[in-house]
Amino acid sequence: MKRFRMLIALPVVVALAVALPVAYAGSAMGKTHDEKAEVVSVDTAAKTITIKDEKGESHTAPLLGKAVEEAKSLKAGDKVSVTCKDKETGEHEGVTAIKKITPTT
Repeated sequence: MKRFRMLIALPVVVALAVALPVAYAGSAMGKTHDEKAEVVSVDTAAKTITIKDEKGESHTAPLLGKAVEEAKSLKAGDKVSVTCKDKETGEHEGVTAIKKITPTT
């Protein structure tokens, strides 16, 4: 009977040991969302980008990770899709990715 309980308990313990770190890592990464915008300016020295959203409002945000490199090729007026990382409070933490939108004709 003890062996049977061990055979049942072992897979449960292993599953929990694998699932908990994965769940924690997902929540630690924070939430992200994508936005379409127009580039107003890029300051590579300060690692910031100012964009105008679809409502016409301007926002300046820090460039994070690979977005720093991606921003170097942008200029004012470029249409982009930005991936924004949010803090747990819902506030923007910064821009993590930028993709230039090519106009279709």
